[in-house]
Amino acid sequence: MNASTQLEISELYKLHKNWLNHFLQKRLNCSHKAADLVQDTYLRILINGTPPPKEYARQYLTKIAKGLVIDQYRRWRVEQAYLESLKELPEQFASSPESQQEVVETLLYLDRLLYNLSSKARQAFLLRRIDGLSYRDIAIQLNVSISSVEKYIAKALQTCALVRLQEL
Repeated sequence: MNASTQLEISELYKLHKNWLNHFLQKRLNCSHKAADLVQDTYLRILINGTPPPKEYARQYLTKIAKGLVIDQYRRWRVEQAYLESLKELPEQFASSPESQQEVVETLLYLDRLLYNLSSKARQAFLLRRIDGLSYRDIAIQLNVSISSVEKYIAKALQTCALVRLQEL
């Protein structure tokens, strides 16, 4: 990143950090989380290396910050669902905080992976992989044809394979 870009990002930060912090505090009702997301917003800009045009700075910052708020909410939702499921297990099956964190990270990864699928494709994939239902049973549950279930699962598997290839 050249010195000119660094200066632009620095100016962007100075001009808009207080406004962005206030914007996020109103939505999160927590000054600590808001401050963290302000930093994460600017970190995204630094990683991208391209500051927005000055006339669109607030819109650009708002878009990034809203995405981060959504990501944080999704993470919270996944963590809460997992913690609730842990409460139902006998104490002897309790896992360490590190193991729990690994499971949460895996669940978040899967959530991001499946997020772009249609709801029926996502449901079909989960019913097949987690519940072990047959294509016929999935078709009945989703009120679609077996051919549709085949297409949904193929699309989900294709998505998983593409993400896997991108990671290599």
